[in-house]
Amino acid sequence: MTDNNNDSSKTFKTKKISNPGRKYAHLDKWIKLSGEMARAQAKAKGRYEVYIKNGQWVKEYPNGEIIPFSEEEND
Repeated sequence: MTDNNNDSSKTFKTKKISNPGRKYAHLDKWIKLSGEMARAQAKAKGRYEVYIKNGQWVKEYPNGEIIPFSEEEND
């Protein structure tokens, strides 16, 4: 009986980190994907999302309207 778990073609291969100075550089892909998922879910539910654009907090509505965000609106 042979053990197929040692087949080298089925091993998980990762890319080497191109910038070894950044400890968690390999997580950039997953961070980007989670942001894209949050954006899609907010749009599907008809909710706005809040993020920083050009150094300023903004709200982006599902219809594409972008307005500056201020904390006074939420008090």
